[in-house]
Amino acid sequence: MSSAVSQTLSSEKSFWFFIGPAFLVSVGYMDPGNWATSIEAGSRYGYDLLWVITLASIIAILMQVLSAKLGIATGKNLAQMIRVEHPGKTGTLLLSSAALAMIATDLAEFLGVAIALNLLFDIPLVVAIFLTVFDVLLILWLERYGFRWIEMTILAFVATIGLGYVIELWLAQPHWVEVAKALVVPNSTIFDTTALFIAMGILGATVMPHNLYLHSHQVITRSEGAGASLPERKRFYNMMKWDTVLALVAAWMVNSAILIMASAAFHEQGLLITDIDEAYKTLGPLLGSAAALTFAIALLASGIASSTTGTLAGQIVFESFFKKRPINILKIRVYIRLATMVPAAIAILLSTNPLSLLVLSQVILSMQLPFAVIPLVMMTSDSLLMGELVNTSTTKFFAWGTTILIVVLNLWLLIMLAWDGLSSMVLH
Repeated sequence: MSSAVSQTLSSEKSFWFFIGPAFLVSVGYMDPGNWATSIEAGSRYGYDLLWVITLASIIAILMQVLSAKLGIATGKNLAQMIRVEHPGKTGTLLLSSAALAMIATDLAEFLGVAIALNLLFDIPLVVAIFLTVFDVLLILWLERYGFRWIEMTILAFVATIGLGYVIELWLAQPHWVEVAKALVVPNSTIFDTTALFIAMGILGATVMPHNLYLHSHQVITRSEGAGASLPERKRFYNMMKWDTVLALVAAWMVNSAILIMASAAFHEQGLLITDIDEAYKTLGPLLGSAAALTFAIALLASGIASSTTGTLAGQIVFESFFKKRPINILKIRVYIRLATMVPAAIAILLSTNPLSLLVLSQVILSMQLPFAVIPLVMMTSDSLLMGELVNTSTTKFFAWGTTILIVVLNLWLLIMLAWDGLSSMVLH
């Protein structure tokens, strides 16, 4: 096919053809881990940490755009490119870190499904955990019809979550002037160790390593219709940027809504919520049974959707980690599920607070984030790899600035936790 004909075919692809990959990714930005961190942040500090969600969402948009650009320029996902660029121990270390991030991600997501099943149908939590394995079957069934079906199904779940929180905010009646200010103005609350821990959880729950791997892979599903010439690839990249911005702005709105609801419903009543089922049970008396039911349904939609995308991302990483293609996909997905199901079931049997487990999983994600972000920024700044799509000087400035911020915040949290631990030992 001549370049001119290819150009024509590419230009005929509508905007809607390119919409989807980022929305598939976006559900990871409103998963049960986000619920856990935002509920605790809102009930403990009111609107004070709303700006952290805004900052984390801006970082997420930047990193997801870079992830999409890597897939478009190279035709490979982030995990494959790490294996190509770092074939030795460095690559193994980076992908091992990614695997740990997948476990932390999956822990939050299937715990959310289990908690929602427990709340809606009174299924014992441990039993509900083992029922979550069926979302693997959901993925396999949807894949028979192509990735577009998976994307549309996930989009339906996102719409369910969004509608749920429209209802929640209407019932909670927050102070919108305070909300508007808190969304953009930082405050001194962040200097409190607990607040920083939760803020790092918000960062880990918002900018998630597995989404960087998934997005770089998912954009390739559109590449066949995008064309191969430079103008076509640039148009493809522009469409992917719009897809990313629209999807992650929607995720920012949902994440903000969770914290706003927790602040309006719990903090203003002097209630500190440290468990998701406690939030569900408290919403009923405060805002009515409709609020509690909406909360549980939205949580179930969030858990199923994010667990589906988390497993897909895990498959991408494990395929590159083991350097085997093709592999037994069903086995890999079951292994990923068991790797998180067993320790979580043990923790719950030992009466560990599920919300604390969720927040901890998000902090672990935040700690793993540099191992995905640094190679991503390095590769997208390499003109030999990226060609004309290489990062501009402005993009490099913000990308490296963001990366340094993530690393500094992680180090700061570790130092503060160590200092608090040392102080506690001295006092006792």
